[in-house]
Amino acid sequence: MQKKLYKSKSDKKIDGVCAGIGEYFDIDPTLIRLIWAVAVIFAGTGLLAYIVAALVIPREP
Repeated sequence: MQKKLYKSKSDKKIDGVCAGIGEYFDIDPTLIRLIWAVAVIFAGTGLLAYIVAALVIPREP
């Protein structure tokens, strides 16, 4: 079965992007959220990347 990237409906804090990425890569979503927070704080590009991901990644069916 082929894996597909979806935003999570069950484990979401803002829009389910981090949980969906965590499910896709079999990583704890909290770790993804921490990486994203560090990217926002230090690089500043994390917020833009999150917004793009929230718009592009489809909802879980």
